[in-house]
Amino acid sequence: MEFIRGIEMIKEDFELPDRLVTARFNTLFTRSAHRWYIKLRQAHGQQSWTWWKTQIINQWANDAWRFKVEKAFESPKFNSDKDKAPP
Repeated sequence: MEFIRGIEMIKEDFELPDRLVTARFNTLFTRSAHRWYIKLRQAHGQQSWTWWKTQIINQWANDAWRFKVEKAFESPKFNSDKDKAPP
């Protein structure tokens, strides 16, 4: 996943400890990813980057997620009632 590769490179380049990497998740994640993060953080407390990386892969990098994203991308975005031009 591009997200994980990016974090791995930044972590290595700046020799960042896990705490600094994982502390950014609260502001980095949005919408459903943020809700997912908060739920796990409350349930499991502070965890290492390795632990979070495993959770991210399990949650977001599986075949079901990829299928959902592909279907959403392929579906029509136009809603005739919502997207009508003003009179």
